[in-house]
Amino acid sequence: MAQNSPQTLADCTAIQDGAARLACFDGVASAQAANPAAASAAATAPAAVTPVPTTAPVAQGAFDAPRTSSVDHTASMDPAVQAAAEYTLSSHWELDARDKRGVFKFRPHHPSYLIATRTHRPNEEPYRDFLASDPDAEGLSKAELEFQLSFKMKLVETLFERPVDVWFGYTQNSFWQAANHRASSPFRETNYQPEIMAVTPLDFALLGTNVRFLNLGFVHQSNGQSSNLSRSWNRFYAQVGLERGPLTMTAKLWKRVNESLEDDNNPDITDFMGRFELAGNYRLGGGHEISALVRRNFSTDKGAVQVGWAFPLAGPVKGYINAFTGYGQSMIDYNYFQRSVGAGVVVKY
Repeated sequence: MAQNSPQTLADCTAIQDGAARLACFDGVASAQAANPAAASAAATAPAAVTPVPTTAPVAQGAFDAPRTSSVDHTASMDPAVQAAAEYTLSSHWELDARDKRGVFKFRPHHPSYLIATRTHRPNEEPYRDFLASDPDAEGLSKAELEFQLSFKMKLVETLFERPVDVWFGYTQNSFWQAANHRASSPFRETNYQPEIMAVTPLDFALLGTNVRFLNLGFVHQSNGQSSNLSRSWNRFYAQVGLERGPLTMTAKLWKRVNESLEDDNNPDITDFMGRFELAGNYRLGGGHEISALVRRNFSTDKGAVQVGWAFPLAGPVKGYINAFTGYGQSMIDYNYFQRSVGAGVVVKY
């Protein structure tokens, strides 16, 4: 058989002319009958297989898939960090090139959770006039459902070709008297917190801890109420992020934007809410996390402490238990000392 002649039956299937294709089949069959060894080798030769891409496609849209090592090999992390829930300050704030996802993508900001809480003593002082005017009005329940929704979205990446990203963040925190049926299960308080942030990566060590980013921001926080129930304030702040193994920490210092006395519903809010905040998260084995938050004003010796424990349940949903003591659990309670415990779920998306 000529050198360029068909060697297998599969070679004949590409011939368009029926008579020529049949002649090809006869020729190959005759050649294989004359040389059984060659026919056996051709039959057992592996067929060509189209290579399957090893890199999974990254979804497009507002909720892109995480840039993990299974999606993009350039996004692989230190094994110790990857074992600790694959969370780093770089992945949270997209500090390194491997973690960049572009603009207008929804990303987690503060924790999003739903918990049932039990309060030591509800703050009924802001509602005293209402309760006194209605003899059938019921007081506040010690039990509430508290939920928080929080996200951020990058508006500008590499501002003016500098390593600065501009983010918009939004957090909404609600306190629902769900079990207070006699009072028609009202929402006692809802706080709204939009903010704008400029974040730049840092990369140096301080006392064995990596300093990872600087965040300069402006935040407004209010409860959307009017008259004597209205609470609000505006702040400029500076925040740094630090990382050491499975421990991440942030330190935030702020300056309130002063308002005129006739427009200021809470002129002493800084006395109770403090002037700075420290927050930390320690990732244990098996997906467990311990978190803590501290606010303080050393001039008035007032502030707040919150601790939490998150543990695996199913996928991105974790069980969550927390305890709070101090001032400012909500805006309406900014000057009211409160103790509470809660249990529920937190979503790590």
